[in-house]
Parts: sequence; structure tokens; C-alpha cells
Amino acid sequence: MQPASRRKTSGMSEDVSESSSETDEDEEQPVCRQEGDTDLSAEYWGIQKLVKYLKGGDPTVTVIALCSMRDFNLAQEACQMAIRDIGCLEVLINLLDTEEIKCQIASLKILKEISQNTQIRHAIADLGGLEIMVQILDSPDRDLKCLAAETIANIAQFKRARRTVRQQGGIKRLVGLLECISVGSTSLTSYQAKDTEIARCGALALWSCSRSVKNKEAIRKAGGIPLLARWLKCSDANIVIPVVGTLEECASEPSYRLAIRTEGMIEYLVKNLSSEHEELQMHSASAIFKCGEDKETRDLVRQYGGLQPLSVLLGNSENKQLLAAVTGAIWKCAISEENVSKFREYKVVEALVGLLTDQPEEVLVNVIGALGECCQEPVNRSTIRRCGGIPPLVQLLSGTNQALLVNVNKVLGACATEPDAMIIIDHLDGVRLIWSLLKNPNPDVQATAAWAICPCIENAKDAGEMVRSFVGGLELIVNLLKSNNKEVLASVCAAITNIAKDEENLAVLTDHGVVPLLSKLANTTNNKLRRHLAEAISRCCMWGSNRVTFGESKAVAPLVRYLKSNDPAVHRATAQALYELSEDPNNCITMHENGVVKLLLAMVGSTDETLQEAAAGCIANIRRLALATEKAKYG
Repeated sequence: MQPASRRKTSGMSEDVSESSSETDEDEEQPVCRQEGDTDLSAEYWGIQKLVKYLKGGDPTVTVIALCSMRDFNLAQEACQMAIRDIGCLEVLINLLDTEEIKCQIASLKILKEISQNTQIRHAIADLGGLEIMVQILDSPDRDLKCLAAETIANIAQFKRARRTVRQQGGIKRLVGLLECISVGSTSLTSYQAKDTEIARCGALALWSCSRSVKNKEAIRKAGGIPLLARWLKCSDANIVIPVVGTLEECASEPSYRLAIRTEGMIEYLVKNLSSEHEELQMHSASAIFKCGEDKETRDLVRQYGGLQPLSVLLGNSENKQLLAAVTGAIWKCAISEENVSKFREYKVVEALVGLLTDQPEEVLVNVIGALGECCQEPVNRSTIRRCGGIPPLVQLLSGTNQALLVNVNKVLGACATEPDAMIIIDHLDGVRLIWSLLKNPNPDVQATAAWAICPCIENAKDAGEMVRSFVGGLELIVNLLKSNNKEVLASVCAAITNIAKDEENLAVLTDHGVVPLLSKLANTTNNKLRRHLAEAISRCCMWGSNRVTFGESKAVAPLVRYLKSNDPAVHRATAQALYELSEDPNNCITMHENGVVKLLLAMVGSTDETLQEAAAGCIANIRRLALATEKAKYG
């Protein structure tokens, strides 16, 4: 058999996609090359001598040789590469397949150490080591099971290894390691302590394996969720950390989020936020971050008193991983208005504004996401401005991180509804920067930029002149009406509605062909787009012969169908558009033919005055045309 270093690693490209990246592996290789021959020689020759004894066959000699090998510093890459290059890995893996438990244990102790190395992990998987380790999980020997599970935890850092564990039946066996004593015992016997250690090792392996979607499902089917829920209540951080880590990975799946909520796990995740172990705090906050997509979970976090410890943890700005998890949890919890009120009590907005500079992008995305949700309360918009949050936010518009840009657009759009904040945004050239993001290839960035532009135009002192100062700006926004993304289309229609309030800008929009492009969208069934499209059409009717052009472009008949929508906002916008369009006789005829009168009559009695007036005005125009036609016909 060839040494592992010369064997071609199959499926390497698929391994890259999930956890171990090409960059990680490339970074390890130069370290090995930097060691000169003289540095390697001592380890190389020492390990080579021991390999001869390992191959001797006598169990006692083998165990002694393995123990001697552990005297080397196995954390050193030089030793790890020597073991691989000399062909020692094959010997170590072959020893796992013997019936000598002492040899198996000694071999696994070495494999556990050296499998921290990316290249060694791949080599062990290539040599069939995982398959044997999965079988060892059935062993009655507790130490052996623990070592096998821990080594699997190290190796399963890449996709192919995780798949192998699953295909060999390893997930079910690892879940089985969690089926131990009753959790929460304060005084453990040595037997129970070993049981807890087995569960810890099993949880470590499940944590690594749970990065795969199929493995998450396999853990659930094997009955892993209630067992993880039991161990979550344990007071020993050593086992709770891998348990929470597994739950954090699995929380990306809706079935797990439901289970975490219904199995009573939120209470314990909240308790862990006050732990003295930062790693446990971080994984618990990250699990809350993922589970916070669901309203029920956000409510439970509040009910169990989780909002205050999250707020306190914002003060730990040195640990960036913890800060990213905490700000993420605050972001998702802030989706609920009740939580925003609590966060206001804890001065969270002030703390978040303080984190807008000198932070990694992962933290910034979450910080600004949280500020965006906190902006539901007008008082928090004022707080952002008062604490000096607008300048760093505007500065971030020049970045390239698309998730960050989406969140910055949302916050600045919300702040722009406040005139004092709008002055600062305008002074810092923020509107121009937001407008430039309409060129971004990401539809989410385009849409949030267009939504942010709306309040900017509404609250700018001389909005018409400001918009005209953006060279090519109006052509850019009209061209976005060719997008296939409904959110982009709705946001652009809303922006056009605001831009078209200025007559000069409406004339330019018309020259750029806004009317036929709006008309092409008329057959949509999306209520959000319908509402903003109708508003844009209504506003664009105010210039020249645009009313006539809308009729010629076949936009009128589809608009009539909007009145059958179940959304009152669509009714209001549509009635206003139809009223404007009904100023043209041909449009009145089209509306009448499509049954508009009956639909509008039902809305004349609406409690919404705007809808009522528009419906009545449209009917009046149609009736006036009918009377004029009758008079011309019969004299």
C-alpha cells in the first residue's frame, strides 16, 4: 500500500463546500516545508524505529511502542507528517481492527491527537479508518467508545467524512451514546461519571456530523432530540457545550426549531447566557439567533428573562465570536415589538450604536440588523441620531458586503423619516450613495436601496433638485422596472411614485419610457406590487398624454381586476389610479367593458375616505362620458 501522502484524495472538491476549505489545507502545507531536513530527522527516525516494533505482531511490544510514540509531541506538525509519510497511519488503523483492546485504545489515543491536522483527517478517511471507528462504537469497553467518538469528532470536519459516518450507521450509534444515566445527579459514582463522559464524546461527534443536512435528519430520526434536551439540563459545561453546539447547527432546520421550543429547551439556552463559560454563552446565543426566526421562540426568550443577559453581553466586545452571536440573537429577538420595548429599557440601541465602528463584518451585519428592527419605535430612530449613529452608517454604504448593505439601507431608510436625521444623511451625501446601490447586482440590495430612497425624497428639503443632481439617476431607476424580482419592482414603483411628485422629474421619467414599462407589469397577481404599481400609475398620469398611453399600452383592464383583491391598500391605490385614468374617454370605455362600475359601487360606501372619493370620482367620469355619448347620439 502506498503511503497516505502519495495516495490521491478522492472527492476533495466536494469536501471543500461545507466546512474545510482549500485555503485551510493550503495553509498547513507550507508549515511542513518550512521545517528543514535536520528538524524533521529526529522525529522521522524515532517514529520509523517504532513502526518496526508496531509491525512485529506481539501485543505487549505493540502497546509499549504505541506508548513510546505518545512521548513525541504529537501536536507538532513535524511529528504528524512523519507518521503519515512513513506509513505509520496504515499500521495505526490496522491495529483498530484487532481484538486487542489495549492496542486499540493506544492506537486511538494517537489518532485522536494527530487527527487535529486537516491532511491527516483526509488520509484517515482514505484508509478506511472511519468505518472501523464506527464499528468500535458498539464495543462494550467504555474507554474505547469514548476515544472512537472523539476521533470521529475530529475527522468529521469535512463533507465526505460526515457522509461516511452516516452511511456506516454511525449517527444512530452516536445518538445511542447519549442514552445514559438520569441527567442532573449531583453526586456521580465513577460508573455514572464514565457514562457522562461517553455522552460528552458522543455529543462532540454529533456536533461535527450535524453540519450536514442529511445528518441532521438522521439525528432526529434516531431519537436524538429528546436526548439532547435531557443533557441540556446538565450542570456540567463540558457536556452542555457540545450539546448546545449540536442544537445550534441543527437549528437551521424548521423541525429542530419547533422541537427546541416544544421540548422546553429555550429556558436552558437562556440560563446558559449567564454561564461563566464564554464558549457556552456564545453557542447558546447563536442557537437563539437561529431559533429567533419564530415568534413563539422570541416570546419565550423574553418570558424566561433572556433579553437582559443578552443586553449585558454586549459589553463584552473583546470576544468577537461571542459578540457576533449575541448581536445576532438581539437582532432576531427585536423582530417582536414587545422585545424592542424591553431593549429600550436596557439601553440596547445606545450600546449597538457604539459597536458601529472597528468591528468585523459578521458583527456589523447583526448590529445593523438589530438597529433596523429597533427602528420600529420612532424614539429609537432619534436615539440613533442623538448617539452619532448616522455618520458611521452612511460610511458603510461604500462597502461591498451585500448582507451589510441590505441592513444599512433599512436603518437609514427608517431614520430618514425623521427630518433631523434626514438633514445629516443629505449633508453626508448619503442619498447619492444609497441611489448608487441601485446598480448593485444583488436584488435585495437594490430593493432595500429603493425603499430607503422613498423617505429620503419625502423628507428632503428640495427633493426634486436633489434627484436631478444624480447624473443618470432617473434612467437607472426606470431600467430597474425590467427586473424579474417582485420586491425590486414594488420598491422601484414606490420610489417612482415619490420621484414623480416633482413635475420636472416626471417629465424626465416619461422620456425614459416609464409608462410602457409600468404597463407591462399590470398583469401581476402580487398584492404588494399591485399596490405600488397602481400608485405609480396614478402619479404618472399627471403628465402630458400619459393617461392615453397607459390605455394604449393595455394597462387599464388588468387594473380593474385589482379591485377583486382582498387587500384594502390595493383597493385604495387602484381606485385612485382608475380615477386618474378615467379622465381619458377611451379608458372609461375599457373600464366599463371590464365591469368596473359594479366593483366601484361597492367601495363608494367605504369608511376609507380616500377610497370612497376615488371610487365615486371614477364612476362620475364614466357616467359623464355615457351622458355625453347619449346626447351626441340622440340630441
